[in-house]
Amino acid sequence: MADAPTTLVILGASGDLTRRLLLPGLGSLLRIEPDRHVVVLGADRAEMSQEEWKQRVSDSLQEADVQEEVAERVVGAARYQQTDALDPQQLTDLVADVPGGLVIYFALPPQVTVGVCALLAEMDLPEGTRLAMEKPFGHDLETAIQLNEQARKVVPEDQIFRIDHFLGVNTVLNLLGLRFANRIFQPLWTAEHIERVDICYDESLALEGRAGYYDKAGALTDMTQSHLLQVLAMFAMESPASMDPDEIRSLKAQVLRATALWGGDPVTASRRARYTAGTIEGREVPDYTAEEGVDPERGTETLSQLIVHVRNQRWSGVPFVLRSGKALGDDNKQITVTFRAPAHIPDGLTESGAPDRLKLELRPGAVALDISVNAEGDPFDLEQKELGTPLGQPRMKPYGEVLGGILDSNPLLSIRGDTAEQMWRIVEPVLDAWRADEVPMEEYAAGTAGPDGWYEIPATD
Repeated sequence: MADAPTTLVILGASGDLTRRLLLPGLGSLLRIEPDRHVVVLGADRAEMSQEEWKQRVSDSLQEADVQEEVAERVVGAARYQQTDALDPQQLTDLVADVPGGLVIYFALPPQVTVGVCALLAEMDLPEGTRLAMEKPFGHDLETAIQLNEQARKVVPEDQIFRIDHFLGVNTVLNLLGLRFANRIFQPLWTAEHIERVDICYDESLALEGRAGYYDKAGALTDMTQSHLLQVLAMFAMESPASMDPDEIRSLKAQVLRATALWGGDPVTASRRARYTAGTIEGREVPDYTAEEGVDPERGTETLSQLIVHVRNQRWSGVPFVLRSGKALGDDNKQITVTFRAPAHIPDGLTESGAPDRLKLELRPGAVALDISVNAEGDPFDLEQKELGTPLGQPRMKPYGEVLGGILDSNPLLSIRGDTAEQMWRIVEPVLDAWRADEVPMEEYAAGTAGPDGWYEIPATD
C-alpha cells in the first residue's frame, strides 16, 4: 500500500454506477486501509456543485463506517469539475497538474471511452498514469480490439485495468484456495472425476429501473460474456507457481483460448428467454416488454444459457453450463460441480440415485458437499447427505478489492486485453445466431424457475 497521494479522476461521475458501486467500494477500502491518500475528482457533463459532490462522497464514506478523520480528509480534498471529456481543452484542463499519481476511471460507454483515449494519447500524462475501464469492453470482437489498441496508445497494457467486480467477490477468490491448497479436491479437478460444471447467477430481481443499460445488453452480454466466463477461467485454469498477477492472468487467458461452444453450434449450445408478467414474493412484476424504457423490437433476453467446453486434456468432454437471468423465483448464485458416478458399487447396496456434488455459493458465500452415505434405518440403502460450512465474510465490497489493486498498480483482479477479446470471440457466434432469429425466444412467467429442460446437455458427435 502506497502512502503517496493518488488522484482518482472519475469520468461519468454523475452516473448511477459511481453513486451505487464505485464510491461505496472506495469507502469500504478506506475503512480497512485508512492510511491511503486518495483525492476523488469527479468529472461529467452534468452540472453539479462542489457541495453536492462532497456530500455524495461523504455519504458513501459514512455508510462504509470510515473513520471520521479519514472521511474528513477525503471529503475535504474531493472536488467536481464539469467536463465534456470529448472536448480536448476541457480534458486537458481536467488532468493537468493533478496531485500525486493519476488514475483515470472510465464510467462511460465503450464508444465514448475510445474517443477519450484518442485524446489522451496526444497529451503528456504523468508517468505511471493508470486507466480503469468499466465493462462492456466494446460491444463485439472488432470494437474490443479497437478499444485495446487505442488504450495501449495511452499507457502500456500493465497500466490498463479492465474492471470486473466479480473478480473481487470473496467467494470467487476462494476458488484459488479450494483448488490449489486443498489435497482433497485437487486430484479430483479433472474430466476423469467431474461430469459437468454449472455456473449459475439467477436473480429474483427484475429490471429495477435499469432499462437504459440492460435493454441494450441483455443477459448474455451483461453477465455471461463478462462475469461468468471469468469465473469459468478461474475455475478451470492450471495450477500457478505463485500468485504473480502476470502468471494468473496468463493461465486464465489459456483457458479462454481453449474454450469453445459445445458441439461447435451456437444454435444447439445456447438458449434464451424473456419474462412475462408474474409475481415475485407477493410483488406484481409486469411483462418485460411493458417495463418502462424497454423497446420490444430489440428482442432483449432476460435469461440466457450457454454451454461450452474447454478443449484440453484436463477438461475434455466436460460441459460447462453458464446461465444467468432476472425475475426468477429463487436466487441461485452458485457453482455446482457434479461428479461422475463411482466405477463400481457393491452388489447389495441400493444407490441413492443422486450424484455427488460440490456447491460453491457466489453470494453470500458458502461451500457444501452432497455425498452418498448409508441411510438411516436400512444400512444397505444409500442416501445423500450435505456437509456444508459458510465461508468467511469479505473484508470489503468487491469494488473495494478491485480499487485497491488499481491504486497499488496490481493488475491481479483486472482483465487483460487479450482475455477481453477472447470473451467476445466465444459469444459472438451466439449473438449472431440470435440476431438471425435462429434460436427461439422462449418465455417464462416472472417468479418461476424459467422454461423446462434447460439443464439438459445436447448430444454432440
